[in-house]
Amino acid sequence: MADVRIRPLRTLADFEGCVRIQRDVWGHADLDITPVHNFRISVETGAILLGAFSGRRLVGYVYSFPALLDGAVCQHSHHLAVVPGFQRRGLGFALKRAQWREALRRGFRLMTWTYDPLKARNANLNLHALGAIGRRYLDDFYGPTPSLVLGPGLPTDRLLIEWPIATKRVRDRMAGRRPAPLDPERLPQAVQAAPGGAYPRIVPRRPDLRRTDARLLVELPRDIRDLRGVPGLVGRWQAVVRSALKRYFAAGYRLDDFIAGERAFYVLKK
Repeated sequence: MADVRIRPLRTLADFEGCVRIQRDVWGHADLDITPVHNFRISVETGAILLGAFSGRRLVGYVYSFPALLDGAVCQHSHHLAVVPGFQRRGLGFALKRAQWREALRRGFRLMTWTYDPLKARNANLNLHALGAIGRRYLDDFYGPTPSLVLGPGLPTDRLLIEWPIATKRVRDRMAGRRPAPLDPERLPQAVQAAPGGAYPRIVPRRPDLRRTDARLLVELPRDIRDLRGVPGLVGRWQAVVRSALKRYFAAGYRLDDFIAGERAFYVLKK
């Protein structure tokens, strides 16, 4: 990404660029857009808003604001967006690393954010590349917001992610030191696809909710968008993954890593 530079966003023109990106990346309706005046007051009162520029064009941004989690002061990261044409080039990671540096400079030790549990690409960035952890499942967190659902009638389930930014774990990830990939064939699976299905027409088995292993895997489709052509299939995966994650969170497990490849798995650690 040598052709892209990252800097703080401070002007009205900068904020208007963030509005345009929300439409370009997520297709948000006006009702769901974070507006210019919100960015203006947030930046004035402690938010971190950083933009990535190719030449003079804003091609991505990351946005967080001061918050509390269980009484601890943190930055809650609400947006990370990269425009089509600049995705899958490491720009999302670069924006998060810039955000990490700025949060540490301001004295923060924790960041949080939410994401859809079935989005494997986001899970891989959050857990494997960035070193975040997860232990809170939020049922239908945003309600029936059309731009945030996976499909008609589905709840907007989310995971609340914790990013302990001052730890060695995260510092290693920011330096490019990631753990060696785990072999899913060597670990017990609490959720897995039923045998015999050809991707993307894969269905989940009934979850195994009685395991006590030190590490467990929860499978999910490697790209949930591929399943939308099969009626009811996204909802089946959502229900199975929800039941497994909530059960094991309650039993003292956390999301600790992610395996991405021909098959995709959450790694739960006790």
